[in-house]
Amino acid sequence: MRHGDRMDNFDPTWVKTAERPWDPPLVHNGLARAFRTGRTFRTLLPFPIHRVFVSPFLRCVQTASEVVAALCAVDDDPIAKSSSDVVSIDPSKVKALSPVYCILQVSIEYGLCEMLNRKAIRRDVAPKDGIFRFDVPQLEALLPSGTLDRSVRVYKELPQWEETVMGARTRYEQIIKALVDKYPSENLLLVTHGEGVGVSVSGFLEETAVTEVDYCAYSELRRPISCKNESFTAGNFEVLTKSGHTGITLDSFHKP
Repeated sequence: MRHGDRMDNFDPTWVKTAERPWDPPLVHNGLARAFRTGRTFRTLLPFPIHRVFVSPFLRCVQTASEVVAALCAVDDDPIAKSSSDVVSIDPSKVKALSPVYCILQVSIEYGLCEMLNRKAIRRDVAPKDGIFRFDVPQLEALLPSGTLDRSVRVYKELPQWEETVMGARTRYEQIIKALVDKYPSENLLLVTHGEGVGVSVSGFLEETAVTEVDYCAYSELRRPISCKNESFTAGNFEVLTKSGHTGITLDSFHKP
């Protein structure tokens, strides 16, 4: 899933006074859109989400917080527009159409971060020394109470500034595979950036290019899992996302 609507795309003057101009928060509509998407997951998915992994960028953490609040709301108030309208949540009562309950856990994952290059972050707003610093405890405090899991992080450090576009795309594909292999019997939600969502489709669907990823757009991947003698074997991913259905526009092409 991509994050919601970011501040600097709606108020270009914001970067002039921002302490972290490369790390914009969500605007109000972005928070609301993320919450609505969480409610969509709650009402349409035929399975519960067990774990959420999120990029350390503020806009992604805020998006994950809204989605989790919608998923864990004890009383699904139909007029609620954001997490501020949720009176109480229970991470042990995450549900979808399935009657099965699970405990939802959320972890910040560096491997899901924005592409750290000039295509994604202008050099004039990036840190002068090329080092992107995150106050992880402060970010974790934004997540709904009772959901945090600090024990999991595949990428212990951020990628280096000026990573290549292909390098970032390879990273996204690798982190998707690493996380699902780590939890083969669980349903995961990965909250990341537009390029990461694009790779979640193009990296697993041959002869397909992603041309657009809207705010809060999401893809759905599925793979068969077999278990024998407490050992899991996974099949290939099937991309279930159709062009235009969840905010992602696809373009098919054929190799010459």
